[in-house]
Amino acid sequence: MSSSENILQKFAIRVSDWSEKWFPDSYIFALLGVVIVSIASFSIGAPAKDVALAFGDGFWSLIPFTLQMCMLIVVGYVVSVSRPVEILINKLARIPTSGTGAIVLVATVSLFISLINWAMSTVLTALLVIALSKRKELNMDYRAAAAAAIIGMGATWALGISSSAAQLQANKASLPEPIYQLTGVIPFTETIFLPQSMIMTAILIIASIAIAFWSAPKGNAVKTVDEFDIQFDQQITEKSQVKSKRPGDWLENSPILTILVVILGIIWMFNEFGKGNPIVAISGLNTYNFIFLMLGLALHGTPRNFLNAVSKAVPAISGVLIQFPLYGSIAFIMTHAMNSQDLSLSHYIAEFFVSIASKETFAIVMGVYSAILGFFIPSGGGKWIIEAPYVMQAAHDLKYHLGWSVQIYNAAEALPNLINPFFMLPMLGILKLKAKDVIGFTVTQLIFHIPLVMFLLWILGRSLTYTPPVF
Repeated sequence: MSSSENILQKFAIRVSDWSEKWFPDSYIFALLGVVIVSIASFSIGAPAKDVALAFGDGFWSLIPFTLQMCMLIVVGYVVSVSRPVEILINKLARIPTSGTGAIVLVATVSLFISLINWAMSTVLTALLVIALSKRKELNMDYRAAAAAAIIGMGATWALGISSSAAQLQANKASLPEPIYQLTGVIPFTETIFLPQSMIMTAILIIASIAIAFWSAPKGNAVKTVDEFDIQFDQQITEKSQVKSKRPGDWLENSPILTILVVILGIIWMFNEFGKGNPIVAISGLNTYNFIFLMLGLALHGTPRNFLNAVSKAVPAISGVLIQFPLYGSIAFIMTHAMNSQDLSLSHYIAEFFVSIASKETFAIVMGVYSAILGFFIPSGGGKWIIEAPYVMQAAHDLKYHLGWSVQIYNAAEALPNLINPFFMLPMLGILKLKAKDVIGFTVTQLIFHIPLVMFLLWILGRSLTYTPPVF
């Protein structure tokens, strides 16, 4: 083992040990976020009453998104524990020959799946970690493997086809009118499919996998799943053995109703995908959840098998249910608590970064701003609606490439996901871990990613030229 590997592993382990002792539960983290943005709003002159009203008004503002995320966890879990997918995951789990190799496999799957759909990566990679943890001979560090499962959310998801900001900018119907008047339509060819964007994505994938490999604990430093006293259900996919003694039992154990409902779902999906671009259709969480719900029904066969799987998934959504309302309050306080000049905290933050930017420093300044704001408002599409008026106006004024401005946002706003429990919750719920268990390894990724991402945004952006908006 080289000295550089020793240093990286020791750093990750020391941060992990520190976080296990000092890092609070993610619920405490959300409460602290509310307090911090409230104090910051007071500092700009926002009245206490307005801050309190914003807190209450925003508390339920993420209810649709909360339900979508809960359904995402449930249907993703249900599909993933079905017998066919279980076989696939188990085949993948047999590939590695060492604990380090297992962690690299998880990181690779996470990075590539998140490019297709970020939601899928959080559930399937978590279940892959569980399958790998059952291979005791690997001696796999459970913390590092769990951290590898979230790498895609912190590195590549926003550079793929499920990027919320890129999707919004490519669809006129989705764009709020003020943003459309400023930017026009920006197609995928000017954002995620730019050669510069694909180069950046490839570099981040290679770097993330390398960091996961070099920081993976070995020898006595490894903490396997057994040391966490976690018990996973062994009979999730087992078929119900209840004998049909009454009509209700017969319906529960018959595939007839499932087949009829799935047929209706297939007809709807053909109609939905026939309306336009299939990539646009599947990028919506409602459509995505619907597809996986129908797939889960089909893979489990009978209503009873499906319901058994759902009951196993429900405990994983507890963190989402109790914490997402607090994140909604944070977003509202930042954007709705106004001072006497009718300006919010979000405006002052944006104004500061825009005022210090030049064409040469635009990528780095906007990248830092998006990363910082993303720590408090962890919502790709919602945060873009907040940022776009300031960021794109600055890009116009500086004659900076509009599509690359979107990619600056995408690459930078993903960074906080490496340490923000918001998007970790689905994965942590399935793996029965807490944020403090994985933070040491995700911080290691973040420390390397920040300078790398900022450098790539700056150097690759220099090769692009400004083009006027397309309306």
